[in-house]
Amino acid sequence: MDKTTLGSSDLHVSKICLGTMTFGEQNTEAEAHQQLDYSLELGINFIDTAEMYPVMPRAETQGTTERFIGSWLKQAGNRQKVVLATKIAGPSTMASWIRNGQNNFDRKNIRAAVEDSLHRLQTDYIDLYQLHWPSRNAPIFGQLFFDPQRERPHIPIEETLTALKEMIDEGKIRYIGVSNESAWGVSKFCSVSQHAGLPRIVSIQNAYHLANRQFEGGTDEACFRENVGLLAYSPLAFGQLTGKYINDPKAHGRLTIFPPNWSPRYTRPRVIEATRRYMKIAADNGMSVTQLALAWCYSRSFVASTIIGATTVQQLKENIDAYAVKLSDEVVRAVNEVHLEFTNPGM
Repeated sequence: MDKTTLGSSDLHVSKICLGTMTFGEQNTEAEAHQQLDYSLELGINFIDTAEMYPVMPRAETQGTTERFIGSWLKQAGNRQKVVLATKIAGPSTMASWIRNGQNNFDRKNIRAAVEDSLHRLQTDYIDLYQLHWPSRNAPIFGQLFFDPQRERPHIPIEETLTALKEMIDEGKIRYIGVSNESAWGVSKFCSVSQHAGLPRIVSIQNAYHLANRQFEGGTDEACFRENVGLLAYSPLAFGQLTGKYINDPKAHGRLTIFPPNWSPRYTRPRVIEATRRYMKIAADNGMSVTQLALAWCYSRSFVASTIIGATTVQQLKENIDAYAVKLSDEVVRAVNEVHLEFTNPGM
């Protein structure tokens, strides 16, 4: 498995990252350990999780994913072999069980979140600590446009970076990153860190897939110039880009077992129609649409690592094997033609 240096850090991460948000909801602890073992055997050394996982988020299961990873690290003794990333939840009215619904990126919350994650993960340090979504008002999770009417009080970036510096100075985290961020956010974080002498972000974890290439609209340039690596999440658009829901609308998966309003961005009519077109491109070129979608992410120069998730080892194997698929110039042109007609329907 190829590896790359993440941003300006000295973290050498595999080009495929194991996403774990199914652990504790769709996967048992034993199944989670099986996936972790299999990934490590194939050279994947990068594991991504979050304090709010698993998804679908619930008070009863919150933190279970980190606990499953922690028990694996303890049993297998593999801590030095992996690059471990987790995330602190931002402010939200939908997760009142996380620090009594008062969560934000201030010193008190960051310290509490780091300490709790370290305890669940059974480790002394976190390699990459990420802000799961912005403290400020920003168009995320399917919100199509920036809405000034949603403005709210938020924690200044310098205050957040100062709190994160304390955790770095104490050896509890090594590097920091952002998630669900914009080009403005990346640039602002980098300028504040430079002017105030504070830690610099090395990564951004954003949705990126055939139905959502919004990252290419300016965030790609900001990250290139600031040396911030993209960790592309949802490369299969919650399974929509596997084509399984088109072949069987009742197919078992997140889009059928979770509430319909949980992920409406992946079920919009134009996402479905675009997927049909991508399925045809894949079939015409002797591959599955899953292989096409993953190979697209794997091959983009600005993607440092692609985060894949699975509920079975067989699915995981198929997703990893897609790394060997190389897209011809003809296929890339065909994909771009569909993109021009169906531009980012799954934002």
